[in-house]
This record gives sequence, C-alpha cells and structure tokens, in this order.
Amino acid sequence: MYSAILFLPLLGAVIAGFFHRVTGEKGAMFITTGLLFVCALLSWIALFTIHGETEHVEVFRWIVSGDLAAYWSIRVDMLTGVMLVVVTTVSSLVHLYSVGYTDDGDHPDPIDNFQGPARARFFAYLSFFTFAMLMLVTGDNLLQIFFGWEGVGVASYLLIGFWYKKGSANAAAIKAFVVNRVGDFGFLLGMFALYYYAESIELDAVFAAAPSLAEAHATFLWMDVNVIELCAVLLFIGACGKSAQLLLHTWLPDAMEGPTPVSALIHAATMVTAGVFLVCRMSPIFEYAHTTLMIVTIVGASTAFFAATVGLVQNDIKRVIAYSTCSQLGYMFAAAGVGAYEAAMFHLFTHAFFKALLFLGAGSVIHAMHHEQDMRKMGGLRHKIPRTYWMMMIGTLAITGVGIPFLYILGTPIGFAGFVSKDVIIETTFAAHSAAGSFAFWLLVSAAAMTSFYSWRLIFMTFHGETRADKHTWEHAHESPNVMLWPLYLLAVGAVLAGMEFYPDFVGHHENEFWAAAIFNGEHNHVLHDAHEVPWIVKLSPFIAMLFGLGLAYLFYIRRPEIPGKLAEQHEPLYRFLLNKWYFDELYDLIFVRPAKWIGRFFWKKGDGSTIDGAINGLSMGFVPWLTRVAGKAQSGYVFHYAFAMLLGLSFLITWFAVTGSAPTEAGGH
Repeated sequence: MYSAILFLPLLGAVIAGFFHRVTGEKGAMFITTGLLFVCALLSWIALFTIHGETEHVEVFRWIVSGDLAAYWSIRVDMLTGVMLVVVTTVSSLVHLYSVGYTDDGDHPDPIDNFQGPARARFFAYLSFFTFAMLMLVTGDNLLQIFFGWEGVGVASYLLIGFWYKKGSANAAAIKAFVVNRVGDFGFLLGMFALYYYAESIELDAVFAAAPSLAEAHATFLWMDVNVIELCAVLLFIGACGKSAQLLLHTWLPDAMEGPTPVSALIHAATMVTAGVFLVCRMSPIFEYAHTTLMIVTIVGASTAFFAATVGLVQNDIKRVIAYSTCSQLGYMFAAAGVGAYEAAMFHLFTHAFFKALLFLGAGSVIHAMHHEQDMRKMGGLRHKIPRTYWMMMIGTLAITGVGIPFLYILGTPIGFAGFVSKDVIIETTFAAHSAAGSFAFWLLVSAAAMTSFYSWRLIFMTFHGETRADKHTWEHAHESPNVMLWPLYLLAVGAVLAGMEFYPDFVGHHENEFWAAAIFNGEHNHVLHDAHEVPWIVKLSPFIAMLFGLGLAYLFYIRRPEIPGKLAEQHEPLYRFLLNKWYFDELYDLIFVRPAKWIGRFFWKKGDGSTIDGAINGLSMGFVPWLTRVAGKAQSGYVFHYAFAMLLGLSFLITWFAVTGSAPTEAGGH
C-alpha cells in the first residue's frame, strides 16, 4: 500500500509528461487526477490503521559505499501518516480544480493559455511535485529526505515559472530556487555533521546517538560548540529556507507569479510545511538542543508577527494569503520551539484545509474577474459568485479562529479548525514559562489580531460594498464551474471539522497513544499538558484578538471606508515600510545582489574581456602576424641562402662538441 502511495504520482507524471501524445491532454489530466485520488484514499486508510511501533518498508537497495549504507525504504509511523494525508488530499483536490482552471477558454491572455501540450505538462509537474513531497515525508534516512527535499525544489521552480514567457514568473522561479539553496546548504552541513559524529544517516541510528552527541563538543568556525546544538541549528537553517522563515522568507510572496493551483499546492499546504515536518521528525535531536529550540521559538514568533504586519497593507489577493501562510508557519515553529511538536503538527494539519481553501477560493475570484488580482478593483462580488463567497467565508472563519471559548463537548473545544489548533499553540508558548515562550506568546497574540484584520479586510474589499471593477469585467463576472467548486466544498468540510475531530488524538487526551514512536519528548518536556491548565485570560486572548481585528476591519472597510486612506497619508513612512515588506528585498539587493553583479561584471569585462580575450587577441592579431612576417623574410627562395644557413648550423654544432667535449652516443652506448 505504501509503495503504491509513493510511486503512483510518479507514474502519473511519467505518463502525462512523456506519453501525452498517446493519451491526449484530457487523458493525461484524468489519469494523473485519478491516480492522486487513489493515493488520497489509501493515505486516509493508512492514517487510521497505523498503530504502535515504527515500521520500515524496504523498497530497494539504494547506495552502499564503504561505511555508508542507504536503503530506499518507507518509514511508517503517525508522523508519516499525517503528512501522507495532507499531501495526497490537497494534491488530489488541486488536480481536480486544475481540470477547470486550465480550460483554454478561461485564459484570455495568450501568455496564460494552457494550449496544446501545456496542460499535460502542467499536470506532469503537479504529479512530480507530489511524488517528491511523498519521498520527503516517507524518508527513513537523511539522504532520502534530502532527495525529496531537492525534488520539491525542482518542481517548485518548474511550477512557479510555468508561464516561462512571462519575465516576472521566471524571475520569481529563480529567486525561489536561489534562496532555498541557502537553506539547503545548512541542511547538507547538518546531514554531514550527523553522519560524521553518529556514523550513520539512518534515522533510528541518529536518534539512538542523540544522548551521546549531546555530551560531545567540536570546533566549528573557530568556536567550541556542542555537537547536537550545531547539528540542530544547521538543520533548522534548512527548515527556514523551505518554510520561508524570517530572513529566508523573501521568495514566498514572489512565488504567487505561478498559477493559482500551484499556490494552493506548494505554497499553502505542502512544500512550505516541509521545514516544520523536519523539525518534528528530528525531535529526538532537537529535544537535547535547548539553545536551538530557543532560536526556533524566537524566529517562528518573529516570522508570524512580521508577515502579519505586511499582510495588513497588501492589495493583491494572492499576496495577502501568501503572507498569511508565512505567518501561520511561524506559529508552527514557535510551537515546535517550546517543545509542543504535537501542536505544531496539529496546526500544520488543519492549516492545510483552510489555507488551500482560501487559495483556491482566491483562484475562483480571479477566474471570475478575468484574472484581476487587485482587491481595490473588486467589491460587491458576493451576489455575482455566491458559492465562492461562502467558501471563502468558511476559510476566513477558520483562519481567524472563530469558535466558542470554554465550551467543550467530550473534551473537545467547539470551533472552526483554526480556533482549535492555533489557540493550542498560543497556550503552549505561555505554558513554556521561559523568556522565549513569553516573547512568542505576546507576538503570536498580536499576530492573531492582525490576521483577523487582514483576513476580514480581504472579504470586505472583495465581496462587500459597491463594485470598483470596470464595467466590462463586472458584467462578465461569473461563478466558476463545478469542477473548480467541488474541491472547495471538500476543503470547507475540513476547515470546519478537522480541528474538532482530531483534537483528542493530536493534542488532547489520546495524544500519547497517537504520537507513540513518532515524536520524542524529553523527560522534562510537559509543556503540552501544562497548556491545558493556563489561566482563563490566556485561553481567551486569541478570541479577543480575533474580535478586535474583525471590528477594526468592519469599521475601516464597511462603516468608514475613507479611514484607511487618511491613515496611510498621515503615517506614510510606516505605510511605505509595511507596503515594501520592511525593505528586506531592497536590503538584500544592496548587500548581496549588487555586489554579486559588480563582481560578475568585473570578471566579465576585466577578466574575460580584457585579460583572456585581450591576451588571445593580442597573440593572434599581434605577435603571430609579426612572427609570420619575420619568418617570411627568412624564406627568400635562393638556394645559396639556405646553404649558408646550413653551414652556420654545422659550424655551431662542431664548435659546441669541441668546447664541451661531448658527442652523441648510440642507443645503449656509454
């Protein structure tokens, strides 16, 4: 079963990519989509049948070289089961949604057309990405995980830059690829360090060596460091790149240049959660790396706050949701940083449903508005596309955390998915009773208020009030076809029920049984249990923050829509600071891009142009012609000149032998 889940998407990618002329474009679409639904069904079956100890399903012998042995095998535990469900469920629904999205008639701009083999190529890329992501989450050794890690990077590059005739899409694809290489270098160094000190890259062997690594020290960059802290920090750098955490986050908003289904699949629910998965998978390492966990907490909370502030002022509907993704990933890392890996995975699980719902809903809006993405040119759409409106409303209720505080039925809180999972994270940061935990608590509560504000701002600007669209776009706005709406309905079910249904298993009274053998908690780590005993005001704080954001958005965009413009004028420096994303791109351009371009131009102009080309040109056009002219003068054509030259040479040889007393010998003579 697990081999089928892993390899069926690869089979679909091969068929769609290389045999679409045999199957036809529609055949390629239906084959890849059908195979993904089979994988999703098998993944849900696997989730409910995984119990007890970790299983290892060996596929084949992969790499054996000296002491290094890496078998391609599938690691089966609850962490794998959860990720299989997330990846295959979202991917199958995105495939189905894309059947309608890639309809040629829906793309009036020639650059956006899915004509001819482009549709098959798109579905091949989607399926290849899914295979790479499944490779990552089922890996039983670090090299196999890294193989999938790089595979999703390649697939991301191909999908972001799918419209390769569009310059901004190409630039975004390159940016994502380059920024992720920075994080991947950290992952590689961490993997090398673990192999060097643990003498294995098999996860079980690495986890068994963790206690001894916690006592070991090494020299790194002329510093004496703890080995397990070093390995954990390097792995976390890799996680920051893939999950777009602060300082390595700049690629994620630009990745919105790709088709909307790509945003939902890669940049909302699956690839960007790979970093969170890695930290939770490596919990036996991180549990001994207390300093690194503090760094994880601070970076995660800072990312959540930063991305939320930027989301307040974005006008592109997809970029608002992109920064929301970045912020929610920060929540997950903050939870993992205080040791609540189960809470991080719970939010990863619920987030997949409501964030994919929001992205695909945004795609339905863009489809209705003839590919207009600026919310300032929308408004009043709830009557034009009512089904999309209600699906977006459910996603917004989930992400903002709407529920009934203090109401539990059979030990389960009552509310939308985000209310259940996000509140647990905020409670665990408070229950950590550490400086980093307190720092994270206040930033996450602030981010919750801002998340509510910009999420409701999106709803009000897009669907309420008078339309701001041009007459032609407004008159032709229409609801999406059913093939695009059914994935929204199914994701909406998850956005409503996933939190309440899985709360007992993920973070409630069954979590010890659910996560057995999948997540390791040290003997002093009881933060998840302490989170259930935090003061009532702590439990209520996310709900208060949600109401504050909702009220403020209603005032600004329904009751008094002139206020935002006035505030932007009165506080223009702050508005520009947020609109330009804290100027991270400009700062990186100044520090890295411009010096790199200057060095490149220097070696191009001075090195290649002046030195290499100059030397070759000087030799070929200067010295060689001069030598030719000199040699040409020696060739007079008169026999007596050549005889005279021979006599001079013979006289020189006789003189040499006479002076040195040496003479040539026969071969082998003395």
